[in-house]
Amino acid sequence: MTQQISDAELEIMKIIWANPEKVTLFPYILDGLAARGRPCQKNTLIVLLSRLMNKGFLRAKKVGRRNEYTALVSEAEYQTAQTRHFLDKIYEGNAKGLVSNLIAGDLLTDEEYEDLKRLLENGRGLS
Repeated sequence: MTQQISDAELEIMKIIWANPEKVTLFPYILDGLAARGRPCQKNTLIVLLSRLMNKGFLRAKKVGRRNEYTALVSEAEYQTAQTRHFLDKIYEGNAKGLVSNLIAGDLLTDEEYEDLKRLLENGRGLS
């Protein structure tokens, strides 16, 4: 199971996952946080990046005086692990309970409902 990460660490990972380049530089992350309305001090960002490396989410490669960060866990892998964790924790692994709650709680838009219905009708792996 992928480890839990804090909200601040997740914001950093979202910036890295969204980067079209294979590697992400420190200034790109710093600017990305500021653009998201979550400015961060340099030292704080260094600590958060270090934690993400220790948790196995990132690898850093020293190039000259700068680090190049590469994600070791994809966004899809993280989402799947977190969804599984949420499903187990809240719904005791019962996906039907989650979907029922989404529908009964009016938590889906009409378009999301139709997309979900289509996915269910088409079966696994046909998204």
